[in-house]
Amino acid sequence: MEVILQTCINALVASGFSALMAVGLVLIFGVMRVVNFAHGELFMAGSYTVWYLYSKSGWPFYLAVLGGVVIAALIGLLMERALFRPLRHNPLGGLIGSIGVLFILQVLAVKIGGLGLMKHVPPALPGVVEIFEGVMLAKQRLGALIVSSVLLLLIWLFLTRTKLGWALRATAQDTEAAALQGISINKISMIAMGLGAGVAGIAGALMAPLTRVQPYMGHKVIITAFIVTIVGGLGSLSGAILAAVLYAFFHTFVTTYYGGVIATILGLLIMLIVLIVKPTGLMGTQTSE
Repeated sequence: MEVILQTCINALVASGFSALMAVGLVLIFGVMRVVNFAHGELFMAGSYTVWYLYSKSGWPFYLAVLGGVVIAALIGLLMERALFRPLRHNPLGGLIGSIGVLFILQVLAVKIGGLGLMKHVPPALPGVVEIFEGVMLAKQRLGALIVSSVLLLLIWLFLTRTKLGWALRATAQDTEAAALQGISINKISMIAMGLGAGVAGIAGALMAPLTRVQPYMGHKVIITAFIVTIVGGLGSLSGAILAAVLYAFFHTFVTTYYGGVIATILGLLIMLIVLIVKPTGLMGTQTSE
């Protein structure tokens, strides 16, 4: 029983991180209709920033996390202005361009931190708390769960309670109609890219003490984000959050009993089944041209 409860707690923490990554990916795709393959590297940029500022330079952890958000958001804004905007009517070109950015960021990470052993990031909140009798949770993981939950709530409030949020949702639903209503597509694209990239950056920054910080850490992250996004439904934020929770519990339990490789393979299989049975995902909607 203790093993099951401990696995549930670990899955809950993983679901917050997966939801942040998926929400960022959905925001970018929803507004710009481009699949950002470099999304995992934005996560990596957040982790590397925390490693460099917190572990090497001695900055306070919260400032290092803020730095990770800023760096990832700036990279995202640069990608939007120099890459995605000129290729707005060529989604395949944008996708290929994002793959190029992926390799560039990996090379930069190797140049900055070297290639070899993972970078050590000590926890900002050492120690553990006892959730139930015999069920423990590291304070760092608890802090990451609280922050990710608050961020998801703030994003939801932003999208549903502010004019900019309404403009983002309107653009995601129908770009031409939004433009006819006076909404600046360029401005909304920059906001979506900056917010999506910043969310990926803060996810990486928060997870830096809890994961292996190395140049290719984005590979596993982007696979998880794609599975969650596709299962939840492309363009659906609520679907992404629901799928993140379901997938996190599934992946954590399978990893606990059978190993991570089997869990990832089964996750990809589930994604394929969803695409066959319900191509729009759990909460996605069919769009017409």
